[in-house]
Amino acid sequence: MINLILCGGSGTRLWPISRTLMPKQFAPLFDGSSLFRRTVKMNAAVCDRQYIVSNAEQYFLAKDQLETEEIFSAKFLLEPVGRNTAPAIALACLSLDADDIVLVSPSDHVIRKQDAYRKVLARAKELALAGNLVTFGITPTAPETGYGYIEANGEKVLRFVEKPNRETAEKYLLAGNFYWNSGIFCFKVSTFLTELEKYSPEILQASREAFERATENGAIRIAREDMEAIPSDSIDYAVMEKSDKVMVVPSDIGWSDLGSFDALHGEYALDENGNNLNSKHLAVNTKNSLVMGSQRTIATIDLDEMLIVDTPDALLVAPLSSSQKVKTVVESLNASGSDLTKVPQTVNRPWGSYSVLESSDRYKMKRIVVKPGKRLSLQKHLHRSEHWVVISGAATVTVGNKVFLVRPNESTYIPAGEVHRLQNEGKLPLVIVEIQVGEYTGEDDIIRVEDDFNRS
Repeated sequence: MINLILCGGSGTRLWPISRTLMPKQFAPLFDGSSLFRRTVKMNAAVCDRQYIVSNAEQYFLAKDQLETEEIFSAKFLLEPVGRNTAPAIALACLSLDADDIVLVSPSDHVIRKQDAYRKVLARAKELALAGNLVTFGITPTAPETGYGYIEANGEKVLRFVEKPNRETAEKYLLAGNFYWNSGIFCFKVSTFLTELEKYSPEILQASREAFERATENGAIRIAREDMEAIPSDSIDYAVMEKSDKVMVVPSDIGWSDLGSFDALHGEYALDENGNNLNSKHLAVNTKNSLVMGSQRTIATIDLDEMLIVDTPDALLVAPLSSSQKVKTVVESLNASGSDLTKVPQTVNRPWGSYSVLESSDRYKMKRIVVKPGKRLSLQKHLHRSEHWVVISGAATVTVGNKVFLVRPNESTYIPAGEVHRLQNEGKLPLVIVEIQVGEYTGEDDIIRVEDDFNRS
């Protein structure tokens, strides 16, 4: 069985922790580990191999986290732009054998009951081998209005239902044959592609054309224009709600999609007052609250059921019960053109990472870490010059036609428009401080001449 892990989505309901360049599935939410890593580790025990469908921006982030779990041979398919789950799954299936069994997993869900999960996987595989499209129906524990539902007669799916109102959800809970739609699926490749061709042929045709023109260099890469030509639709709308081959496996597996901070609060160990454990939180008569932040002390007084999320560049404060409204904040920031929903303070790159220490009009200061044996692209900037100061390690620097070594407490200068490169030929991380000065210091002011990672 092949575990097809979908890594799309920006997870903005967990802003400011989750952002476009560090969505919730990759954020270190659990003692330094991420939801993506937990998904990989859990399914590696029951699947033969991993197949990751990811946004191209997150390729190296996912690859690094796989290597942390000592998984080095996963297959990748990279999307330059998301077109929802049906095209993502179709593109992946087009590169597999017709008889392969695929387990489609979101990368940002929690499953707490591992033994129960293995049992429902075994049943799902049996149904998939028999030519069915299998979905996992979560046994509901409350009249939840934030999930879609599946009505079933035994294991036969009768219909899919949109998110209901409270009264309807209560009726579903009492009926006993309704399940939450988990977004987890299992099927044979040939079954899915046949049903997709039957019910959404335009998606399959456009996906085939995109796949035939794809390139492969460490990963299958779909061209932007080909990806944009594929109709955007979910697997539910494109296939599952139309097919007569859909079966459901009732699943009491301790599942959560972590769609809000309220849900995240329930996943953490709590102190005697119902607050999440956080060594940086000084609580005075504070109860039932989620307080997240690791860089400075957060003191709270006389609070109950509150949400506080402190990051270096944004602070979120709200009643915990209002955490679903975070999306309104994100919409407002996007409307204003802010980068706060896209870029975290520390951005991971295939060569290492950078952290923005300070940014203002006409200048920006960064801390850059380059991994041993890695180098940045050979590049130039049109609107800014750069000053590099080495903090630790030794930097091999290219400026124009010159290549030279810069050691700790030494510096160099790169004029605007000059081709340059930073490289770490040592065995320890290279750390520098970069000061950018110019009329524009945006991340898109970069012209790559040569790049080890095939970025444009």
